Amino acid sequence: MTAFRVLHLCTGNICRSPMGELLMRAGLEERLGAGAADFVVESSGTWGHTGSPMEPFALSTLAGLGVEGGSFAARELVAEHVAAADLVLGATREHRAAAVVLQPRAAKRTFTLREFDRLLSAVDPATLPAERVARAQALVASAAAQRGLIRPETPRDDDITDPYQGPESGFRTCAALIAATLQRPLDLLAGLPVSDRPL
Repeated sequence: MTAFRVLHLCTGNICRSPMGELLMRAGLEERLGAGAADFVVESSGTWGHTGSPMEPFALSTLAGLGVEGGSFAARELVAEHVAAADLVLGATREHRAAAVVLQPRAAKRTFTLREFDRLLSAVDPATLPAERVARAQALVASAAAQRGLIRPETPRDDDITDPYQGPESGFRTCAALIAATLQRPLDLLAGLPVSDRPL
């Protein structure tokens, strides 16, 4: 079976989405070791600074978490990126909408990261297939089926605030939120007991 492809989205592809990409990749490697090769995790920006490195504070924040991102280069989102992804995770509702505009058929596999985590709270891990790629596909379908049933307190609760041009502390806060929000999806993707953690 081919690898399961995940696409993280933000605006410039130099802060939030590369942090999401690299933290997710590191989380999969931590949980699955060589089995992480079943997943391809990438990112793009709706107003991409194509070829640009990550923002320095994003890079230093990741380094503080033990994640190396020095070789990262930004890219601008195109329809082919969305079409190739099995799961699209936007930083905000705006990014989610941009992906669906480019590829309307992707609506059922496109979420904000925080929305995806919230919708997965209703998934019973015992109902998921054991094989990793089939499990990941089932997770996406399960999340899509929960739309409208598990709502956020306010719509903006599904968004991750952009730390761009802010202090380093804002990048640390953003990375901590991304890392925390990724825990349940990563545990479920890896077939592990879901971490008990507050957001």
